[in-house]
Amino acid sequence: MMPSMDEPLLGNGVEKTGGAVLTELRKQLYLAGPLIAAWLLQNLVSMISVMFVGHLGELALSSASIATSFASVTGFSFLAGMASSLDTLCGQAFGAKQYSLLGIYKQRAILVLTLVSVVVAVIWSYTGQILLLFGQDPEIASGAGSYIRWMIPALFAYGPLQCHVRFLQTQNIVLPVMVSSGVTALNHLLVCWLLVYKIGLGYKGAALANAISYLTNVSILAIYVRLSPACKNTWRGFAKEAFRGIPNFLKLGVPSALMVCLEWWSFELLVLLSGLLPNPKLETSVLSICLNLGSLAFMIPFGLSAAISTRVSNELGAGRPQDARLATRVVMVVALFVGVFIGLAMVLARNLWGYAYSNEEQVVAYIARMMPVLAVAFVFDDLQCVLSGAAGGKRLVLVLILVRTTSSGFQLPSVSPSFII
Repeated sequence: MMPSMDEPLLGNGVEKTGGAVLTELRKQLYLAGPLIAAWLLQNLVSMISVMFVGHLGELALSSASIATSFASVTGFSFLAGMASSLDTLCGQAFGAKQYSLLGIYKQRAILVLTLVSVVVAVIWSYTGQILLLFGQDPEIASGAGSYIRWMIPALFAYGPLQCHVRFLQTQNIVLPVMVSSGVTALNHLLVCWLLVYKIGLGYKGAALANAISYLTNVSILAIYVRLSPACKNTWRGFAKEAFRGIPNFLKLGVPSALMVCLEWWSFELLVLLSGLLPNPKLETSVLSICLNLGSLAFMIPFGLSAAISTRVSNELGAGRPQDARLATRVVMVVALFVGVFIGLAMVLARNLWGYAYSNEEQVVAYIARMMPVLAVAFVFDDLQCVLSGAAGGKRLVLVLILVRTTSSGFQLPSVSPSFII
């Protein structure tokens, strides 16, 4: 007798029906759609700054490109990676209906990330000397050192911003994140124009504009968290518990940061190394633009990654490992389709991308030759990113299965390790 559409099918384990797959797909798109828009808009902040600088001259573009890559390698990637541990912590606490823990985890993360930012700020203040030590062109190193010093305030807004985004997305609250990012991106255009051209700060103004825009974004989200009825159960004001359990947070936060950093570093180090090539101004500018475009496209799988991390952690927190497995399989199919589509778009529009950053024909032609390589790399990076998101939703469960409880008293429901694909 053939099973109905409402009954599970049997294969290599328990499989969901076509109806369940469509339901899961709708859940993921509901989460991923606004998140992809939010990440794209957030990424536009640094992208717009580089665009403004690119029209100031090749040296300014090279300096800003090196500085932005150095900032990503030494600061932003580590902060984003540590904040991604909230995908696991908050997601599973929310799935287990331990709502008060979400606010505590968020405060604890902000505290740790602020302390990390102080250390990073000290490193950034010596960027020029560090780049010279590694053989960078003296003019580019000097300009990059100046640019990144004006970016230091952005550090102290970026960490809390990432914590607020994760705090909301693990509760399936994603529309406010998208709206705040949209307001920030529009505001950033005006801020860049004022600081770069009207006030006359040049490329330094573009760097300072990042801090203003990140602060605007996190302020909007912080006001929403404190005033919205949707967060009344998860945000209960400041708690002393946030100062406890920091070592346990670091045990999850540091590996999470390394997982994100290793991927970011593999790209950003290419920009830094391009400064050692002959004609470093051209090589650095072109490679930075290509990777900037790649980063913009990467926000789509990054949004899918955040969505699957939330879905998996929620389902495991609620004790439904089979639903977590289904969610992972659905997102892999979506990611493959997205990767092929974006890769084709890169190749077909390869002769147009360069004009957004530069009026130099040599730069535009060079970028066109790089696009097919970038497209192929994106397809594989797309799949890797989504798998990382699925792993992020699972990683804490493996630890909690052994220790059963965290320092905050979060009791995990009984979960079998069979959710691992």
